[in-house]
Formats: sequence, C-alpha cells, structure tokens
Amino acid sequence: MSPPRLVRALFSWLPKTAALDSLQEPAMAYPHFQQPSFLLASLKADSVNKPFAQRCQDLVKVIEDFPAKELRAIFPWLVENIFGSLDGILLGWNLRCLQGRVNPVEYSIAMEFLDPGGPMMKLVYKLQAEDYRFDFPVSYLPGPVRASIQERVLPDSPLYHNKVQFPPSGGLGLNLALNPFEYYIFFFALSLITQKPLPSSLHIRTSDCAYFLLVDRYLSWFLPTEGNVLPLLSFSPGGASPSPAPRTPAMPFASYGFHHTSLLKRHISHQTSVNADPASHEIWRSETLLQVFVEMWLHHYSLEMYQKMQSPHAKLEVLHYRLSVCSALHSPAQPGSQALHTYQESFMPTEEHVLVVRLLLKHLHAFSNSLKPEQASPSAHSHAASPLEEFKRAVIPRFVQQKLYLFLQHCFGHWPLDASFRAVLEMWLSYLQPWRYAPEKQAQSSEVQLRCVAERWAPFVQENLLLYSRLFVAFLSRALRTDLVSPKTALMVFRVAKVFAQPNLAEMIQKGEQLFLEPELVLPHRQNRSFMTPTFTGSFLSSWPPAVTDAAFKVKSHVYSLEGQDCTYTPMFGPEVRALVLRLAQLITQAKQTAKSISDQPSENTAGRSVLSWLGLCSADRGSSYPTTDLDEGGQESIRKTDEYLEKALEYLCQIFRLSDAQLAQLTLALGTTQDENGKRQLPDCIVGENGLVLTPLGRYQIINGLRRFEIEYQGDAELQPIRSYEIAGLVRLLFRLSSAINHRFADQMVALCSRADFLGSFCRYHLTEPVLAQRRLMSPGGQARATSQAQGPRLSLRFLGSYRTLLLLLLAFFVASLFCIGPLPCSLLLLMGYLLYASTVVLLITPGKPNQA
Repeated sequence: MSPPRLVRALFSWLPKTAALDSLQEPAMAYPHFQQPSFLLASLKADSVNKPFAQRCQDLVKVIEDFPAKELRAIFPWLVENIFGSLDGILLGWNLRCLQGRVNPVEYSIAMEFLDPGGPMMKLVYKLQAEDYRFDFPVSYLPGPVRASIQERVLPDSPLYHNKVQFPPSGGLGLNLALNPFEYYIFFFALSLITQKPLPSSLHIRTSDCAYFLLVDRYLSWFLPTEGNVLPLLSFSPGGASPSPAPRTPAMPFASYGFHHTSLLKRHISHQTSVNADPASHEIWRSETLLQVFVEMWLHHYSLEMYQKMQSPHAKLEVLHYRLSVCSALHSPAQPGSQALHTYQESFMPTEEHVLVVRLLLKHLHAFSNSLKPEQASPSAHSHAASPLEEFKRAVIPRFVQQKLYLFLQHCFGHWPLDASFRAVLEMWLSYLQPWRYAPEKQAQSSEVQLRCVAERWAPFVQENLLLYSRLFVAFLSRALRTDLVSPKTALMVFRVAKVFAQPNLAEMIQKGEQLFLEPELVLPHRQNRSFMTPTFTGSFLSSWPPAVTDAAFKVKSHVYSLEGQDCTYTPMFGPEVRALVLRLAQLITQAKQTAKSISDQPSENTAGRSVLSWLGLCSADRGSSYPTTDLDEGGQESIRKTDEYLEKALEYLCQIFRLSDAQLAQLTLALGTTQDENGKRQLPDCIVGENGLVLTPLGRYQIINGLRRFEIEYQGDAELQPIRSYEIAGLVRLLFRLSSAINHRFADQMVALCSRADFLGSFCRYHLTEPVLAQRRLMSPGGQARATSQAQGPRLSLRFLGSYRTLLLLLLAFFVASLFCIGPLPCSLLLLMGYLLYASTVVLLITPGKPNQA
C-alpha cells in the first residue's frame, strides 16, 4: 500500500478538516504522519537532514495543521531543539551567537519564528488552551531555589506554588508541572545561564545577537509602555483561559512566603463585564514572564546571603518588626530550615548575563514610568484601577528590588578587579537613575538643570537606600584596590562620581539616611500601622495592602527587609565612608602624578632605550621608572583621557562630600607624593620592623600600581648575575666555564702580573678584573643590611663575547673588511692590533697601579 493510501486509511475515521485535507496533498512534506510518535520522529530526522530554512517552514506548517493533542508530544523536543539542553551539551539554534550581519538569512528566520506573535508562540497558546502540563526538573533551577525545594521549604515566589511534583517512590527526581507558557519562558531564560560561556577569542557584540533582541521584543510585548498587553488568540470555541488552575502539591511544604488571594479573581468578580479591562485577562503572562526572568537571572548569591535572606527565621523577624511585636518573641524555625546550611553555590555571571539584566532593568524603569501622573498618585489606588496600572506601580519594589540587591552584592564582592566590571557598574547605575527612562523631557537648556534630579524621585531614592549607599561603599573598596592609572579603571571611577554628583541626589540619599536613623520613640503612634513588605515577591495579582504614608517607616522597612533587623548600617555621609573617600582622593592625586610622569617621558627615548637594550649598550632592567600598563598601549591619547577622568572624578567627589581644596592639599602632603629635591621618587610607604623595612598596605598599593618602587641594583658577583635578554644563554654558560678553567689554571701567574709596578702590571690590572665585594653592603627592603667579606683576585672574564652587541659588531667589522678584499684572519689581526693600541693609550692615562673595577 502506498503511503498516501495508508494515511487515508488511518485517518478515515476522523472528521475531515483542513489539516487532514492537507495531509492528502501529494506536495505535503509529511505524508507519512499517522501518530504523534511518527511526527516527532520525522521532525527529528529533518533536523539533521534538512537545511535550517526548510525546517522552519515545515514547523510552521505543522503548527498550523495539527491539533494540540498531536503537538503536545513535539513541544518539549522543539523547545530543547531551539534553546539547547539544560545541561549545556546541546546548543540548539545558538541564539546567543546568531547575528544579522553574519548570518542574515538564519537570523531573520529565527527572529520571525520566535517573535511574540510568531509561530512558536502560537504553538504555546494552542497548547495553553488545553491546559497541558510539562515536567521541568528542579535540579536545573538556580541554587537557592533548588536547595529550598529539596529541603521542603517552598520559595516565596508564587512561580513555584502548587507546581512541585514529588516522585512516588521518594526518589531524587523533583519536577515542576508547568503550563506551556511557563515551560517555554523557563527554557528561554535559563538558556542564558546553562549554556557554556562564549569563548574570549570570539568577539561578539551581545546587543546584536538574536537572544538579546528577543528579550527586548518579549519585554516590549508583554510589558508595554504604551497601551495594553495584546490578548491571546483563541484556538477553541471556548477561548483561552486566563491561567490554568493550580494543582495541589503531592507533599506538604513549610512555606515562608505569604500567599494572598489573587487580585485578578478579586478584580473580575467585583467588576462588570462592560467596564472590565481586557488587560486583566492577560496580565498573568506579563507577571509570569517577569517572575521567570527575575528568578532565573537574579536568584544567584552566596551561602551567607541565602541563609540570611531566605531562612524562615529571618523573615519572621522582619514580620515581627512591622507588626510592632516584641523583638524577643520569635516563632520556631520551620521544618527543613536547619538543613539549609548544606547549600553551596559557586556562581559567577558572565558579561553577557549582566548586559541582559541591564536591558531588563532599563525596560522595567520605562514600564513603571509609563504611568500617567493621575494614575501614579496615591488616590489612584482605587477599586477600579486596572491590573496593568497596579502592576506598573509594584513591578520594581515587589519583584526586582530584593533579588537585584543580592545579585549586585554578589557581583561587587566576587567580580575580578579588571575592566570587565564595567558591565556590572553600568547595570547598577542604570537602576539608580530611573529618571533617565521617564517619558517626559525637561525643558531647561542648562547642563546643570538637565542633570538635576527632580524632587518627585525622592521616594524612589529613599526606598532604595541600600542600593545607593551600601553599594557605593562596596564600589569604594574596589576602587581602592584597582589601578587608577589605567584609563578603563579611571573611567569607572568617573562614571560613578558623575552619577552621584547629580544635583539634589546626594541630598536625597542623606535625607533617606536621616529617616532611617530617626529614633523609634519619636513617633509611637506608628505601631498600629500596616506596611507593605518589599521582600514579598509574591504574585502581583494579590491583595494590595494599604499605602504607607510614613516615609521613615518606608525606609526602615526597606533596610530591614534586605539586611535584617539586626543590621549595622554605615551612613554614606558618615565619618567612616568619608575616610574612604579621602583615601580615594589621595590615590587619585597619586595616579594623576603617575600619568603625568609617564607622559613626560618622550616616546623616542623609550624606543631608543629598547634598541640599545637589545644591542647591550644599556641593560633592559634599567631606565624604566614604571611598569608597563595599558597607558603604553593607548599612547598620549590614553594618558590624556586618564588625566581628564581622574580630574573630573576628583571634582565630583569634592562636590558630593563637600571636600575643600585645602583638605586635598593637606592629604597630598600627608601621602608624600611630592618628589625629592634631586628629582628622584621616594621609596614606597614602609614602617621599620624588627627585621628592617616592612611594606604597609599603602606601600603595596603603590608598588602594584607603579606609583613608587625600590631602586634595585645588582651587588653580587658580576660573573654570576642572571643572564640578560641581550645575551646568548648557551654561549654565556660556555664562556663562563672557559673563563673559570683559565682562572683556575693561571691564578698565580695573574696575581704576579698584577703585582708588578711597571707598564705590564698596569696593562694586566686593566684587563684582569678584580671585584672588591668586601666594601659593599647588600641591602634588602625586608631585612637588615649585611656586609660581605668575599674578595677574589684577578681573573679573566669572557662574558662580553656572549652578547648580541659584541657578535653584531664583529660581524659588521668582517663584512666591511670583505668589501676591501680583506680576509677573516688579516681582519682579526688588524682588530687585535687596533685594540692593543687603544688599551695602551688608556693604560698610560689612568692612575698607575689602580686595578680595573668590575
């Protein structure tokens, strides 16, 4: 039986549809599809044999023609085939490297297929309408979430509520039962984390890649700054339900989050169908997308932070404070909380990861700032408010703030001290400046007025106090340990100082600190008030607590929810941080002087010195006052930029912390950055210890960054000094053995010749070196000076024959002699006679009887 007849026979009992009619066409690409297993097997075979464009065309046809029941079997395979496997072995379509300028055809096809309104999302909605569930392994979730679920402690995000499926036999295979939209977004978000980092040799601009642009499209589609979220397409007569019904967990959890009644259900039940906002039926997709992005991208931090912020005991402490319960009363720890200490995760985000998170933060600022002034006012929290509008108000404090703070703390504490930290820095600065993404435009033309922070942003600054003050202190500690002479590091210091120097911002931060440090006894009437909990990253679609009008309690709630009630807050404008800023100002001044000293050295001198070093006319280890830095790579332009960045950064720091010129001058003198009268730089900062000089932390910093150095001079036996770069190692060792043999064999004769008082004695003393080590004192920065009593008699040194310079000069002499038809032997005799004449003249001019010093 032919394949078309077999297809007609197997599907003859089904009603005729467009999809089945298409199977009977001879030109159909899938004439043999009879069951879902055959459909999946054929697609797997096509993924190996067919080109990318043809595979996508076939997938579009399959999604349009086949019912959801048959598409259910291919959905998990298709998602993994696109985004890669969770273990990172399969790359899938490798969206993180797919760029339009490199692969324009594949790029356009992939972007069209995965577009929020494209075929892949249509497949998701088609399966969503049937309430299908797909298993997602818990083992691939971020470390804190995985550890929490395995210890039977439910995470506070509703993303995991009623979804955990335990194995019936008590095994280790925990799974989440996700609906199609959740399953798709989980894979999409985790592909940024699970896939192997891009090789450093592969220079790819993240903002040009398909994955980065898809994130931007999804955010613009599901979190629109204008209009409402587009509704679902209906694939059945009954249409699509807002959200599948949750399942009951197979095993009880000890939950340390608070689960409220769905705001969506409350909103619909109290509102007539005439006035119902269409966004209320689709807001669950926006919430799910944001929760998955935040959970997968920001829920990574160290064990200490995990125990501090995620334990039930810590959350109960915060709750007791807000309810004005006596701090001595604590509820017992929840089951499984004692076992959380077993969690350990060594996670370090990549630059690509950080850039995607920055894109998310920038869009969330634009999304939350798209509220109209009348909608953003406190009176707008009315019963008839749209869920999308309330979502915009809560999107940052309720979903992002806590996890972003922990994520930034982890990055500030673990990121390498190099220029790649710029990605983390810009992500942090983007979050600190929501006014940059506000839709309104300021009319002022003055630069100062353009940068002025409006007073309406004071609540945001105060309710994010720790992300301003605590992370600023963390940046200071990093800046004090980096090379400020580097233009990239100087740029980072300049960027932070410029942002914090915006007019009115420092005053807002200082006001927030005053509100936090305000004594509790001043306003006892606050006890009966209720407060919003920023740590509750629970569903936005839940009952909204009353607005808090007390600014001081808002700031306290923010700090205690992120750091715990027993936290020790260090004010940004207190004496401790001010001392760090003064130290940074000192180091900036030193770095400016170092950059100036480097720029004063003519480039031609450097080039000439390198040539002379190669020729042996000067040693390679002398004449260089500073170690090689990236200033040498950029030339004078990099030096100019570094000086400009440091100058501006110092000016901005003086504005923020009100430092006067007199204070800066006093700090400069205290550090001893001025030069000695003879023009030589001073030694690094040291203290006198029991064994001599000991470097201080400032001295180590000065050495590492090339600000100062010890003048190191070789004071040992010249014959035993290390082989230089301008010498031939093998030839030097051979000449040393030959010299040692001659000196050992004719030692007595050399002493006798050098003891003579006539011309021959002077001639021998000139050529037979005699190091007088007894008069030298060997110095060490870490130990006391010790005198040496070694002394050697006259000896012959042939080491000069092992240098490239000597051999080059000999070859040049023989080459010139050959031009005059003089052979090698006559040329050698002429050179010897010329040298004897030169040496005799020198011996006659020097003091008779004085031996030559090595």
